[in-house]
Amino acid sequence: MKRFSALLGLGFLFGGILAAAIGGPKVQNKSDAQQVFEPGSGPGTGQKFLARMEGQWTVEKTIFPRNPEAKPSRTPGSCTQKMIMEGRFLQSDFTFQSGEKTTTGTGVIGFEAASGIFTSTWFDSRQTKMSIRRSKTVFDGEKIILYGVEWPEAKETRKSKTISAFGKDGKTIRHQQFSLAPDGSERLVMQMDLIRK
Repeated sequence: MKRFSALLGLGFLFGGILAAAIGGPKVQNKSDAQQVFEPGSGPGTGQKFLARMEGQWTVEKTIFPRNPEAKPSRTPGSCTQKMIMEGRFLQSDFTFQSGEKTTTGTGVIGFEAASGIFTSTWFDSRQTKMSIRRSKTVFDGEKIILYGVEWPEAKETRKSKTISAFGKDGKTIRHQQFSLAPDGSERLVMQMDLIRK
């Protein structure tokens, strides 16, 4: 009887192995369990645009004072931009030199192919807060327009808008940041001109 039970057990074991080999129930890949509630996505048209920004750049940052009669402040710098996370995001590392003082900043921008929307983050060595910007309209294939994200708990939020576009030669990039007034008017606050090295 014991011998029969052992043979029966072996039969079930080999039968199970054979069923799995020819298409029986498959165990889901544990490493892909997140896919069920948060599906992954691949690069889209926005990433193709961002990939054009990869490389080494010289930078001139210009700050425009509120007083139109005052002279703008210009600071030289450099920037390295590269696509990360298998081409999903563009990381931009900036360095600016003002006299003996060096400041650095890092920006990361991504594009959601399903919605056609960009989202960016920025942090730098001047402060301890981060800024987040996001598109309001679908990408037109020529320029990136972002708006500062307003946090509900913030009592005073400086509304801003940025526009990033290539020059006609494709070797320059201009980033412009505007301050938005309650009446809808825009004032140019900062401009960064990037020239490919």
